[in-house]
Amino acid sequence: MKKANSYQPSAISLRCLSLSKANVGTSTSSVTSIFFVFATLCLCVFTSCMEWDYGLEENFDTSASGEGLFICNEGNFQYGNATLSYYNPETKEIQNEVFYRANAMKLGDVAQSMVIRDSIGWVVVNNSHVIFAIDINTFKEVGRITNLTSPRYIHFISDEKAYVTQIWDNRIFIVNPKRYEITGYIDIPNMTMESGSTEQMVQYGKYVYVNCWSYQNRILKIDSETDEVVDELIVGIQPTSLVMDCNNKLWTVTDGGYEGSPYGHEAPSLYRIDAETFTIEKQFKFKFGDAPSEVQLNGTKDKLYWINDDIWEMDVTAERVPVRPFLPYNETIYYGLTICPRTSDVYVADAIDYVQQGMIYRYSKEGNLIDEFYVGIIPGAFCWK
Repeated sequence: MKKANSYQPSAISLRCLSLSKANVGTSTSSVTSIFFVFATLCLCVFTSCMEWDYGLEENFDTSASGEGLFICNEGNFQYGNATLSYYNPETKEIQNEVFYRANAMKLGDVAQSMVIRDSIGWVVVNNSHVIFAIDINTFKEVGRITNLTSPRYIHFISDEKAYVTQIWDNRIFIVNPKRYEITGYIDIPNMTMESGSTEQMVQYGKYVYVNCWSYQNRILKIDSETDEVVDELIVGIQPTSLVMDCNNKLWTVTDGGYEGSPYGHEAPSLYRIDAETFTIEKQFKFKFGDAPSEVQLNGTKDKLYWINDDIWEMDVTAERVPVRPFLPYNETIYYGLTICPRTSDVYVADAIDYVQQGMIYRYSKEGNLIDEFYVGIIPGAFCWK
């Protein structure tokens, strides 16, 4: 088992605290000298504290490492302790807090998701209302998009246009990634600010499909040329994920809400939706008490994975869900999931207790444990380099 890199900022320098006897030695010292020494001492201590609080920038270069995996560690809500980790599958080396170490500043409050486009990583930090753009080899910030409500995911339409979904907002933001600015909004019909929730996005042709999660039950269809919602599909209560397989079928899983919810409570379901006709082809029903989430695909997009206590695997052409899990429940909190697009290795994020450092388990496509390592608090989202 690998331990996380224990990064510590540099120690406070004591050089500026070494005062000569000539300055403070005897009763003949003047008031001016004492004041000068005191001011110098305060300045040095203040400077040292700033260095301690923000750390020193480290230089990284992973350009030669090839494949790599970013892990977004959410951190605790309103604690500002979100972090970014980077894992090299070939060497099995884990680097934690790479954003902080490369930029000498904290990532923020709740790291929600990340995508890569043209060697730039876009890290969505939900409760800090910001999306950071970073160089994926050096982890250095190259820009940021600010003044967002509560961003969840970013999806690129082109180099100069992207959509950003939100929670607690009834709009999807349109941004220009090259200029790092908001350029417009897509108003969502029949959605209030209080119950507003748009989540993951996938694209088929010119249409972008979006699942509406919190207190919602819809998949939206957006025309990316006109930036308008042109259709919607009603599914179960609270669709939590959205992916598209090799046959252009959309997959979403609903969590069914919760008992006593004013928006309803029902058994969860997994849905297969035809992207061309935008109709439900198949509904796989779970039982009350199940909590399916985190639908993912392998690299060839012909196998589906999800979390429901255990880790489950299913062919996208299957007509019923499997009876035995791919990985059995391990008396822990499986919180995130990703599949290596090249090897089909399965990576499972374990939040443990939502307080201490989380753990990542790496399994082969046959289900054999390959590696395990610590990351940050509440690892939730992955992004492949």
